[in-house]
Amino acid sequence: MIQFLLNQELRSEHALDPNLTVLNYLREHLGKSGTKEGCASGDCGACTVVVGELQTDEQGAEQIRYRSLNSCLTFVSSLHGKQLVTVEDLKHQGQLHSVQQAMVDCHGSQCGFCTPGFVMSLFALQKNSDAPDSAKAHEALAGNLCRCTGYRPILAAAEQACCNKPQDQFDSREAQTIARLKSIAPTQTGELNSGDKRCLVPLTVADLADLYDAYPQARLLAGGTDLALEVTQFHRTLPVMIYVGNIEAMKRIETFDDRLEIGAATALSDCYSALHHEYPDFGDLLHRFASLQIRNQGTLGGNIGNASPIGDSPPLLIALGAQIVLCKGNVRRTLALEDYFIDYRVTARQDSEFIEKIIVPKGHALFRAYKVSKRLDDDISAVCAAFNLKLDNGVISDARVAFGGMAATPKRAQHCEAVLIGATWNSATVEKACAALAEDFTPLSDFRASKEYRLLSAQNLLRKYFIELQTPHIETRVTAYV
Repeated sequence: MIQFLLNQELRSEHALDPNLTVLNYLREHLGKSGTKEGCASGDCGACTVVVGELQTDEQGAEQIRYRSLNSCLTFVSSLHGKQLVTVEDLKHQGQLHSVQQAMVDCHGSQCGFCTPGFVMSLFALQKNSDAPDSAKAHEALAGNLCRCTGYRPILAAAEQACCNKPQDQFDSREAQTIARLKSIAPTQTGELNSGDKRCLVPLTVADLADLYDAYPQARLLAGGTDLALEVTQFHRTLPVMIYVGNIEAMKRIETFDDRLEIGAATALSDCYSALHHEYPDFGDLLHRFASLQIRNQGTLGGNIGNASPIGDSPPLLIALGAQIVLCKGNVRRTLALEDYFIDYRVTARQDSEFIEKIIVPKGHALFRAYKVSKRLDDDISAVCAAFNLKLDNGVISDARVAFGGMAATPKRAQHCEAVLIGATWNSATVEKACAALAEDFTPLSDFRASKEYRLLSAQNLLRKYFIELQTPHIETRVTAYV
């Protein structure tokens, strides 16, 4: 059985189909049709809901963290022990919620189909903002699409909703909700079981290892932003899933003098602060990774584990020399991330083995990362590049150059690196290294980019890296002029 709060209503479910998404649960089982299906792939935001979870702040006080999610990509099993808030829950005692009223006042709705999703994104923004901030508003709404308004009135609504925000029913009931969430906090493995399909929800790494050993055919579910597409887009059935999102030990970020250790089930939005502090380029790329709804669900371990050749984090992690800790039963092994990828969607992972955490070395001052995509935000890379050099008196003593979108796997450019190592860091060396990239990669043409475009982009990104290292304050100067 799993338990969660639907606003303030306790829901206990056991026999539901584990392949059921929160979107379809709301619409088809509960008759709550305010949440809309636009794309069923996490692109449009019409299905946005907000999920509340208990967390402890730095002072040790308990509070509820509200996050926007795409309900079309969220399986019901992931709600275990949490609070689900939908657009129907915002109106209170006959009065619109302040974010709804802001949309009315600012004329932020026309046809209305996308409006519930925008309202829920605004609600999450309001809960996580103390003052109006244009950048945060754009970030919060980047995953919501509208074909009518042109977005200006919706951004105006965001400013109104977050400026001098009034207390709402969620604030006044916070202590009560915290108490109720604590009362339903999972204490043992939960399960949804419809007879022919099941989803298990372990709480510890040891329990996960035992379950995965017992069900090696099971699909591991973390954020589900990729796995759920098999159900919503390809109409496949997933007979057995194991949800890892309730394993606190796999959601930790630990900082050491020489490394970061990031649990594989850590949401990408939680990774931002630590990675951006150590590597600003990594943090900046995370902002372009996908919408906030996706980053609130998707995990760093999932982005690695699905072995996509266009996943954005693997090239960066490979260039940094990252490692992963793989667990099977009581046995753990540490593997260089670059050795994890064997071929297209083929990895070195053994049966019943899972990624427990990612180890990211610290101290690489010359690390830079770049992404080329059709849209600036919320788009898949055509080419993703990461460069990490060590220079001693102008001579390259070590080089790690990695790309995504250029081969069947995220891959180091070994011929390019061989040209760089031992050479003087100058434009002549860079041009030789650019030529060597043609030996490293024979990219494919697809609807994102032609093979010629990909190769030229990869070469130009290396040139860009050289220019930026030669003029390290260029970004500061540009910002100052802006």
